[in-house]
Amino acid sequence: MGKLYLVPTPIGNLRDISPRAAEALAAVDFIAAEDTRVTVKLLNHLEIKKPMVIYHRHNCGTAGPAILDRLLGGEDCALVTDAGTPAISDPGEDLVALCAQNGVPVESIPGPCALTVALSASGLPTARFVFEGFLPTNKKNRRSRLEVLAGEERTLVLYEAPHKLRDTLADLADALGGDRPLSVCRELTKLHEEIWRGTLREAKDRWAAQEPRGEFVLVIAGAPQGEEAPPDEEAALAEVAALRAQGLSLKDASAQAAARFGIKKRRLYELALDKGRFD
Repeated sequence: MGKLYLVPTPIGNLRDISPRAAEALAAVDFIAAEDTRVTVKLLNHLEIKKPMVIYHRHNCGTAGPAILDRLLGGEDCALVTDAGTPAISDPGEDLVALCAQNGVPVESIPGPCALTVALSASGLPTARFVFEGFLPTNKKNRRSRLEVLAGEERTLVLYEAPHKLRDTLADLADALGGDRPLSVCRELTKLHEEIWRGTLREAKDRWAAQEPRGEFVLVIAGAPQGEEAPPDEEAALAEVAALRAQGLSLKDASAQAAARFGIKKRRLYELALDKGRFD
């Protein structure tokens, strides 16, 4: 029986590859890569030539069992992503689970990970934190997730792509409050690395005026201990609108939505009238 090696790859600086990681890449029978065009650059840098197969989120359902068959047949495989540690916010977790279910040994090699690099340099508390990876793309699911996170007292860490950064900062400011401190970590370990510190409101304004470039890690302060997260008034108003569309009166709709979102009935009723959204 073979072994699956989880081999972290540099998140920007090729010099961050460790000798142990390089040795594993040189020793295995084949490499499972997220994008072979990216991985071949690292292999060329290390002067290593190995057969590669593609393994990513779009083919893991078929590629995973194929890799497992080769492992059960006695071959060793190194799993790599384009950058960072495999199986962290990555479909590699499915392959690891498959190996665990079938008794295939897995060896995880320590190495680069954007999560820990950003967290350690953020200037925010690191003793306890919550890693959320990428937020849901569906608006309803995202809103529900942010409602949960609004009261989280531990430091939050998120990944985000440049084309989604503006919307994410706006959603975070609305859900967590614009005064919440954060660090925006961009292009970590690369030539144009930047660690920007401020509030969610300031970050929202800055990247509204500046084109986001590179990959981002957001490290956000947790909710103050002992304080409840502010109620989501915009979400409550949306709920009022939905209930009104079902035929409820403004008074009854406000009462139901207020109970769900923890807002005083009179406050929500007056908000709805003030915004001129309802008769």
